[in-house]
Amino acid sequence: MQAVVLAAGKGTRLRPLTDDKPKALVEVAGQPLVEHVFDDLVDLDAEEFVVVVGHLKEQIMERYGDEYRGVPITYAHQREQKGLAHALLTAEPYIDDDFMLMLGDNIFEANLADVVNRQQEARADAAFLVEEVPMEDASRYGVCDTNKYGEITAVIEKPDDPPSNLVMTGFYTFSPAIFHACHLVQPSDRGEYELPDAIDLLIQSGRTIDAIRLDGWRIDVGYPEDRERAEGRLTDDADAAPEPEATNES
Repeated sequence: MQAVVLAAGKGTRLRPLTDDKPKALVEVAGQPLVEHVFDDLVDLDAEEFVVVVGHLKEQIMERYGDEYRGVPITYAHQREQKGLAHALLTAEPYIDDDFMLMLGDNIFEANLADVVNRQQEARADAAFLVEEVPMEDASRYGVCDTNKYGEITAVIEKPDDPPSNLVMTGFYTFSPAIFHACHLVQPSDRGEYELPDAIDLLIQSGRTIDAIRLDGWRIDVGYPEDRERAEGRLTDDADAAPEPEATNES
């Protein structure tokens, strides 16, 4: 399965860390954000990365070239940052079939493979990793409503009155039907083409979207304090990893 990585952002909320580099190259635990994403996708057997670049794109392209750990990289250029649906459309010419989508500023230690397996086994039009957050925080995210079968019935971007505390994370699988929906999206009040709006169009057209509950943790690195939290979690996980068993060699 191909994998689209959205890495075009400026990361203005991460300043001064992004004064001289794109957001995707901000380091967390000694490794650029986008590299954490690449490693996750390598573990999921991604066949190709389609990396959407924009702000200071040359730094990313020069650093990673045409492959990462043996996985070919194709670059798609988002010339203006007009929202995630707009960014995804820049990858459309390079996508052949169902694909993974990961935002380039998320750190995961979670059950990503469950999402991929659901897409492959059920042939759903999409499957998302979703997370429960405190209700008072839900309005910061794309909020999902689900039915008793675990299918997503509505997605609302940053609602004032959230219908649930179940929110989208930064990992998805899609069929190519998402591109048609992205073409139909109208600009939001923020003037951006929002991915949740495209997803809602998919739902309204009768497409099936499955929600997979997050097992583990993820951090959206939007602010310097998020970077510090991610570094702390990664360090804690490394410290908690069992030591390899000693072997008796003569």
